[in-house]
Amino acid sequence: MTMPFNIRIWEYDFFAPHWLWLLLLLPLLYWYLHQKERKKQGFWKFTGTVSNQQQLRSNYVEWVQKSILLIFCLVVGLFIIALAKPYNWNSADESNNNYQHGIDIILALDISGSMLEQDFYPNRMEVAKKIAKEFVDGRKGDRIGLVAFAGAAYTSCPATTDYDVLKKQITQLNCYANIESGTAIGVGLGTAVTRLRNDSIPSKVIILLTDGSNNAGAISPQEAAELAKAKNIRVYTIGVGSEDGMIKIETPFGTIQQPVESDLDEATLQQIASITNAHYFRATDEESLRAIYKEIEKMEQRKIIDHYFQAEPPAMPKNFLIAALILALVGWSVQQLLFKHHE
Repeated sequence: MTMPFNIRIWEYDFFAPHWLWLLLLLPLLYWYLHQKERKKQGFWKFTGTVSNQQQLRSNYVEWVQKSILLIFCLVVGLFIIALAKPYNWNSADESNNNYQHGIDIILALDISGSMLEQDFYPNRMEVAKKIAKEFVDGRKGDRIGLVAFAGAAYTSCPATTDYDVLKKQITQLNCYANIESGTAIGVGLGTAVTRLRNDSIPSKVIILLTDGSNNAGAISPQEAAELAKAKNIRVYTIGVGSEDGMIKIETPFGTIQQPVESDLDEATLQQIASITNAHYFRATDEESLRAIYKEIEKMEQRKIIDHYFQAEPPAMPKNFLIAALILALVGWSVQQLLFKHHE
């Protein structure tokens, strides 16, 4: 749970990070102020009685003076962080999170029985889930949803920025779900299209992963692709399965090769991607699937830059400014209570 007053800097993104370089000057600032104070003998006067002063060790007074200087440097540091335009995606109001800095994504995953084939270890389904969760972990500010399909399709998770909930839904996907058998690519894609809002931000993406061909459903993959095109949605398609159709199995009698069932329709997946101005990829193992997701990330980033989708949400400097004010008041109060400036 995110605390309402959060200055954990590592949880923030910065839209003007060049200001953070000034933080490197804080040790130099502290050293300069400390040297300046040492050269000004009698700069601070103790406001207590002589007997009170005698009861205090000189190193205590020096420690208080150093603490005041440290507080001053921390206040400067907090102001620098505020200038860097900090933004915490976890603290954002999702209803207002329609900024062009992020994109809307729907993951459409095939959960038909063939996804249990073991040319991926332990099987295609588990690897697809693992890589999908890695992809989610790498996103910030994007609304991501999940659609699962076999002979029919259902929305497992609407588009959200609550990635913990999304990853939990991905983990719970299985090929034994109470859903019609078959592979309805068109229905799966059509369902994913409906999950992207009409008022969504300009960059909208569906990543469709399957290991089969369309053999069920009332809508064809091409028709669903045209629907996506009409809503300016790019559909990246991923075909899963080993290239040679064989897997190696270790047995007590040695390693044997066993054919793998595959009816992957690459032509249709290529057509879907082409209609929606996206790309088709073939994943033959876990590493190639991981590389495909990274390539999709790069492509989308380039499209965002190319189309000047550079708007950003409002910065969140308030917590850092409040902390700076509190520290400044603490430092000033300590100074006024124990010391006074020599006039």
